[in-house]
Amino acid sequence: MKLVSLGRIRAMIAKEFRQILRDRATLAIIAAMPLVLMLLFGYAINSNPRKLPTALVTHDSGEMTRSFLSAMQNTDFFKIVLITQNAEEASALMRGGVAQFIVEFPSGFERDLLKGESPEILLSIDATDPSSSVSAPSALETAFKQAYARDGRGAGLKIKSDFTLVTHSRYNPQVATNYQIVPGLMGLLLTLMTILLTSIAMTRERERGTMENLLASPIAPFEVMIGKIAPYLIVAYLQAAMILSMARGLFDLPPVPRPGELFIAATLLMVANLGIGFTISTVARNQLQAMQMTYLFFLPSLLLSGFMFPFYGMPAWAQILGEVFPLTHFLRIVRGLWLKEASLADFGLDITAMGGFLIVSAAIAMWKYKRTLD
Repeated sequence: MKLVSLGRIRAMIAKEFRQILRDRATLAIIAAMPLVLMLLFGYAINSNPRKLPTALVTHDSGEMTRSFLSAMQNTDFFKIVLITQNAEEASALMRGGVAQFIVEFPSGFERDLLKGESPEILLSIDATDPSSSVSAPSALETAFKQAYARDGRGAGLKIKSDFTLVTHSRYNPQVATNYQIVPGLMGLLLTLMTILLTSIAMTRERERGTMENLLASPIAPFEVMIGKIAPYLIVAYLQAAMILSMARGLFDLPPVPRPGELFIAATLLMVANLGIGFTISTVARNQLQAMQMTYLFFLPSLLLSGFMFPFYGMPAWAQILGEVFPLTHFLRIVRGLWLKEASLADFGLDITAMGGFLIVSAAIAMWKYKRTLD
């Protein structure tokens, strides 16, 4: 017998290709993975964000104020989501993650310009996401300078002074990146581990031949689902506690002002993702397929959630798709509860979206599990 036979190698290669072609689930993942990544990185991910949501607080209705507002609305960097005279109303939008910036014009802004007193314009930045706020001061000042040259001295208003742009980084005065990364890591790890562990648990039953015993037993599908999910829910709680402890001890992040509300939000995230993991486990034939399907769900969730790239800097279609994933809503909630001293009441839409995802994922999981009873 030859030590190395090209014929036997060709036979093994042909055998492996036949197995791949017969495995439709693996074929679908092989085709979908590069397509999803190319679309996301090619179209959705933008390291130079545009149309970032901005709230305007104006206590002056003069001609120059209106000119400055028009300049902001015409820029590609800012998207005006609110114009108000109430600073607290704008702050509420920032706490809830709806507004990235707040621009405030003082009372008597134009009068001070005419008198030569150099009034201050306040730019408040949500610094819990430093990556999207680096270019904001320069973009705002450029827009205002153009309006100032066009409608100020150039329009014959006889303005005697320039304005001063004052920048205030809220919730993260040092603009430290760990304020963005560490809270997001909690949602990231809870998402990955709950889906992965649950999906593998059920496929392991099938591979070991114990699934038949479960299907033949009088236990209901809902009871199987709860029994499989509960242990991993407890493991996820332990992971969350570890992350909170390490955040305080290693990265010097502040304590969570409302830990009970964070516990509720984390539970909603974990249960929603456990439903996805259970659904994957009813579709996958083995643990390898379960892992592949997990990452096929996890990667878009990671890229479109706002963890790595500014959420509001993505195209509108990518934002709509990102709103589907529970991680997107949890990131807003955890940063708000942890760093902005917000409450769950500030995130009603995000809680509703996560609850809706939970109901849909649980329904699909039950439906797919029932099909295995036939």
